[in-house]
Amino acid sequence: MKFNTKTIHGKQHPDFAYGAVMPPIYQTSTYAQTTPGGHKGFEYSRTHNPTRQALENAFASIENGEFGLAFGSGLAAIDAVMKLLKPGDEVISTNDLYGGTYRLFTSIFEGFGIKFHFVGMNNAANIENFVNDNTKLIWVETPTNPMLNIIDIKATATIAKKHNILLAVDNTFATPYLQQPLDLGADIVMHSATKYIGGHSDLVMGALIVSDKDLANRLYFIQNASGAICGPQDAFLALRGIKTLHVRMQRHCENGKAVANYLASHPKVEKVYWPGFENHPNHSIAKSQMNDFGGMMSFNTKGNNYEDAIKVVENLKIFTLAESLGGVESLAGHPASMTHASIPREERIKTGVVDSLIRLSVGIEDEEDLINDLKQALG
Repeated sequence: MKFNTKTIHGKQHPDFAYGAVMPPIYQTSTYAQTTPGGHKGFEYSRTHNPTRQALENAFASIENGEFGLAFGSGLAAIDAVMKLLKPGDEVISTNDLYGGTYRLFTSIFEGFGIKFHFVGMNNAANIENFVNDNTKLIWVETPTNPMLNIIDIKATATIAKKHNILLAVDNTFATPYLQQPLDLGADIVMHSATKYIGGHSDLVMGALIVSDKDLANRLYFIQNASGAICGPQDAFLALRGIKTLHVRMQRHCENGKAVANYLASHPKVEKVYWPGFENHPNHSIAKSQMNDFGGMMSFNTKGNNYEDAIKVVENLKIFTLAESLGGVESLAGHPASMTHASIPREERIKTGVVDSLIRLSVGIEDEEDLINDLKQALG
């Protein structure tokens, strides 16, 4: 089954009760039993819920995995992965990553005795310099947030397997439409399903997808024991989002390319970070492991001036100044004061997240309107 068909039919079936084409919202906390332990596969909705199960099956299908798990947020999904570890374990992480992930790693799990190495992974070989007997997980974002760096998943997977280390990939920016990390050797795929998978800025959700049964069972245990699940209403909305993921992503990519090229030619723009440019440091890797280059990008105004960047984002009319990304509407953000404010300034500047950086999530509006909006804001 091809991807575009999987988004609509993958591991899905009409509801068993009445044949509903869309899985119903099972808004229930518990289920009747005929005898203690005698039920129809569902006993309590923290453990299993039919709507959530339909969504988890869809997650697995679109990522070419065997098992999917849905959580209350992307950070709840990452939290579950971290709970596979124990004090003394070490994690090698991308140094350019979402601020909330950095905060979870450093402010929560470092306190539990887990050590993190934040490493530039543009050259995957650099990862091996930080591997030791305590290394249990490599955490990768690609493309990274917000610098759009590209990390070679296949090369990283080779290193992970050589040392018997788990490899987890945050696939939020790319989505399974553009990139499928399990096929490239990853063990775990994570999504903030709040973003492109939901696609309409109306839910908060996280996802994990794996193929190994033992690993899946460990994560299902953590999901149930910790309880950070999504509700059935959000599961229903995410299922609806998945069914249009392929058509939305096609337009995100088309508009992203047009906006990136416009910004690159603008006299007031210093630099545009977008993996579709041939002069992007890892463009060839992006081309080999992605089907297109997406609608996410960042840029600096000339002079790298904080005040200029703030003026631009405040003057946008169609791009909305807001947190998040991946919705049908175009969004603009200032990472230093918004999504990455939890990272110490000296650390984020090392990776390029300077005070003048603007991040765009290019939506599916008319391309000309988006470019005209940027034109007036930059002017």
